[in-house]
Amino acid sequence: MKIILASASPRRRELMRYITEDFEAVSTDCDETLPDNIEPTAASEYLAVLKAKAAAEKYPDCIVIGCDTTVILGSEILGKPKDKAQCITDISKLSGRTHQVITGCCIICGGKASSFSEMTDVTFRELTQAEIEAYADTDEPYDKAGGYGIQGRGSALISHIDGDFFNVVGLPVGRLFNELKSAL
Repeated sequence: MKIILASASPRRRELMRYITEDFEAVSTDCDETLPDNIEPTAASEYLAVLKAKAAAEKYPDCIVIGCDTTVILGSEILGKPKDKAQCITDISKLSGRTHQVITGCCIICGGKASSFSEMTDVTFRELTQAEIEAYADTDEPYDKAGGYGIQGRGSALISHIDGDFFNVVGLPVGRLFNELKSAL
């Protein structure tokens, strides 16, 4: 069966190649509004299911994988920064603290959906205002949840992680590989 990755993320596409070269990446068009009462830790999986279902309607005879990544600090979801000011605010909040990165994944195969979430703890070192502003001056933060890329210049902001590195990039490669084997 053909595999469809329902994601426009170039990072997810790159990571998916660690699992298989034989897939097609497609963008999905679905309403990504979260319900008011959703727990922040459930948001990624909820959105991954929406994306997978939207793609599965177009590709019913394929294995469809939907994914979404959220950055959570306490009970706050930090999305993609809209501008430099928001980037500085969000990175300042993360400075010296541990937060969670959760990637939700949904696999639809033969009309059956299964989903899971993978969580990684990420700890930022104490950052100076100059370091935060210098990072916000790069192009890197603006298309990433939480406003940083662990696989790029953002790696210099981090003191350590506990969990799957690839999950922080946007795709829990090992877990997804095993879940795909179980789904087939």
